[in-house]
This record gives sequence, structure tokens and C-alpha cells, in this order.
Amino acid sequence: MSVDVDTVTRVARLARIAVTAEDAERMTGELNTILGFVEQLNEVDVSGVEPMTSVIPTSMRRREDAVTDGSKAADVVANAPATEENFFMVPKVIE
Repeated sequence: MSVDVDTVTRVARLARIAVTAEDAERMTGELNTILGFVEQLNEVDVSGVEPMTSVIPTSMRRREDAVTDGSKAADVVANAPATEENFFMVPKVIE
């Protein structure tokens, strides 16, 4: 795949990026170099390679799934203007 100046200008306009004619010329060469590298990567045979998320084999850290109150109720309501038994107090809005 090859990119020309018109394509660079069109993509820049769609991305709302101001690009001068000189910048478009320079970007055309850079984008064609990048696309050439990607085409080289597509030629690599990866049929026997399993997908991985890291180069080092790791496993997810797990914690016990327990429901707790967090022991932070007093800290949560500390800055509230009105509280009662660790609950927020709000004025009645419906009569």
C-alpha cells in the first residue's frame, strides 16, 4: 500500500490537523516507510506462536472475594455537613 500527498491531506483534514504542502510531502515519505515496515511484519509466519500479554510468563494476582464495609464509614462522611450513624443527612425534597 502506498500513500500519496492527496491521501495525507485528506486524512489531515478529517483529523482537523493543519498541514502545509511541505509537511504533507514529508509525511508522505514517512507514512510510506511505516506502511512498508508493517507489510514486512505481515510476512512473518506466526502460525505456531500463541498470543501473549507479556514476554514474561505471569499469572493474575488474586484476592479473596469477601464483602466488607471497608472500615472507612467515618472517613467517608467526615466532610458531610450533616450525618447520623455514618449516613448522609439531606433535607426532604418531596412533600
